[in-house]
Amino acid sequence: VQLQASGGGVVQTGGSLRLSCAASGRTLLHYRMGWFRQAPGKEREFVASILRSPGDSSYMASVEGRFTISRNNAKKTVYLQMNSLRPEDTAVYYCAARVTGADEYSYWGQGTQVTVSS
Repeated sequence: VQLQASGGGVVQTGGSLRLSCAASGRTLLHYRMGWFRQAPGKEREFVASILRSPGDSSYMASVEGRFTISRNNAKKTVYLQMNSLRPEDTAVYYCAARVTGADEYSYWGQGTQVTVSS
């Protein structure tokens, strides 16, 4: 599976962005898809993940209620809708795929920069 993240940019505090992660190769049906981020000088952190439906998704506490992860299996694409953005959301965002039942994410995209100005 190859992943290509896009949709990053510069936005003001309170603004919105939608990230996309397009997959090539095999179907995504058997993968949990996730978004992670890494800010300068910090370790990479989990943001959100989804298995098959919004009811089977999870979020880090600080983005709960502001970010929404979704997927379109037919288009082999995963999205991260980010609303009410804050300066602390500034980071490089990565999408990743994990085989159902596996412990780790095996496939990673190249990252897309999100910058929130105050």
